[in-house]
Amino acid sequence: MSGSIDFKLSLEIRIDWSDLDMYEHVNNISIMQYLQSGRVNFWEATGIHEYYKKANISTMLVSSKCDFKKALSYPGTAVVKSATDFIGNSSFGLAHNIFNDHGELCADSRDVVVWYDFNDKKTRPIPEWLRDKLNEH
Repeated sequence: MSGSIDFKLSLEIRIDWSDLDMYEHVNNISIMQYLQSGRVNFWEATGIHEYYKKANISTMLVSSKCDFKKALSYPGTAVVKSATDFIGNSSFGLAHNIFNDHGELCADSRDVVVWYDFNDKKTRPIPEWLRDKLNEH
């Protein structure tokens, strides 16, 4: 799924013992938490989090899909790489790849988020400043 995406954002996460399942691999729920960390990293890099604190308008996750490619193990690190996948009118997509210490692809994920006004409780068109930031990432 990630053939032509330029992943500009990267976040290294230490794998903890508590992230493991009974097979001593990183649990799929932990993988989803790593992806959440990747989204937060994206929100901070693009100014979305800062804008939310001022205007109470931000993103709302409406879909998240993950294909598990290879197990992650302890000890080690997970490297979450994130990028804009597409930009629509009031929604956009994020692509995330998670790699292990050897640079092997372990998870390939896609998110869809909407630009959401928490004051009025409805979606809004993506503003131009955010489109510019999304195109940078």
